[in-house]
Amino acid sequence: MQSPEAICKQEFSEKLPRASIQDLGIVLMGAGYEVFLRGPCLYAFRGLAGRFAPIGVHLAMLLIMAGATLSATGSFRGSVTVPQGLNFVVGDVLNPSGFLSNPTEAFNMEIHVNRFYMDYYDSGEVSQFHSDLSLFDLNGKEVMRKTISVNDPLRYGGITIYQTDWSFSALQILKDGEGPFNLAMAPLKLNGDKKLFGTFLPIGNTDSPSVKGISMLARDFQSIILYDQEGKFVGVRRPNSNLPIEIDGTKIVILDAIGSTGLDLKTDPGVPVVYAGFGALMLTTCISYLSHAQIWALQDGTMVVVGGKTNRAKAEFPDEINRLLDCVPELVEKSKQKSSDSMSG
Repeated sequence: MQSPEAICKQEFSEKLPRASIQDLGIVLMGAGYEVFLRGPCLYAFRGLAGRFAPIGVHLAMLLIMAGATLSATGSFRGSVTVPQGLNFVVGDVLNPSGFLSNPTEAFNMEIHVNRFYMDYYDSGEVSQFHSDLSLFDLNGKEVMRKTISVNDPLRYGGITIYQTDWSFSALQILKDGEGPFNLAMAPLKLNGDKKLFGTFLPIGNTDSPSVKGISMLARDFQSIILYDQEGKFVGVRRPNSNLPIEIDGTKIVILDAIGSTGLDLKTDPGVPVVYAGFGALMLTTCISYLSHAQIWALQDGTMVVVGGKTNRAKAEFPDEINRLLDCVPELVEKSKQKSSDSMSG
C-alpha cells in the first residue's frame, strides 16, 4: 500500500508524528514479524501458517474421504470359525468388497490354530479368549506365530486377524475304557447372549427308531453336566480330571474339551490413508487457531502512517500494535538538537 488513505482503511490504523519507518521495522522484527522494507513502504506479517491452515483442514478432510472410498471399494473381509488343531487358507476366507479389491501374496498363507483357550472371572464368567496362531508360507515355513486375543490382533502382510468369538467344537471321551472318541458339540438356542452347547452319546441299539443315550451339556470349557437316558441329572465332570462317572451301566471319562476360535480377517488399504487424514486434520485444526497478522506502514515526511489487520484475536490486536508503536523511538529535530548541544557546552 503506497498511500496513507489506503492504510487508514485497515481494521487498525495509527499515525506516528515523528518516527522513522526503519525504527518501526526493527521493533516489528523483535516482536517476531517478517518485515519487508522498500523505500518509504513497509509490509510485515506474522503467523502465515494460520492463514493457510484452513486450506490444510479441507485437504485433510478430502484425504479422509479418499481413504474411506478406498476402504469401501478395495478391501477384503471375512469370518471363520476353526477348531483347535486345524488349518485354513487366508484366501478361502476373504471376500472382496469392491471393484478395486486386489488379492496379494499373503492370501496364499495357511494359518494353523495351535491352541484355543479362555480366561475366567472368579464368578466363572468368561473374561477373555485367546488363539495361538501360526502363519505358514507356500513352502510350509512358519513365518510368524502369535497368541491373539480380543483387542490384540495379528497383523502380517497387510492382513489383520481379530479374535472375535468362540465356540465349542467337540468333547473327547473314553467309553468303557475304549477310545478316545470325539463327540461333536452343537450350539443350543438360549434367550439372550448366553451360550450353551450339547452332545449325545447313544447307548444300546443305535438302529432303533427311539435311540436313547447320555446327554452332555456345557456353557464353557470348565465343566460338563451329564444326564442319563431319562433326562435326570447324574453329575458334573471337569475336562482333564480323569475321574470316571458311570451312567446307565456305561463308564465315561471326560478327557478334553476342544474349542473353536472365531476369527475376523480384514485387509484394508484405506486405513493408512484415513489415519493420515485424521492426523493432518488434527494438526491443521490446531494451526488454524494461530493468528495471521499483517501490518502496512508508509513514511510520509516525518510522520509514519501504520495500519494492520488480523484474522483472529481482533479485540487484542489493537492493544498489541499500540504496545509495539510505543517502543518506536521519537525523532528529534536538528534545530532542537543543536540548541541542546550549545546549552550543554
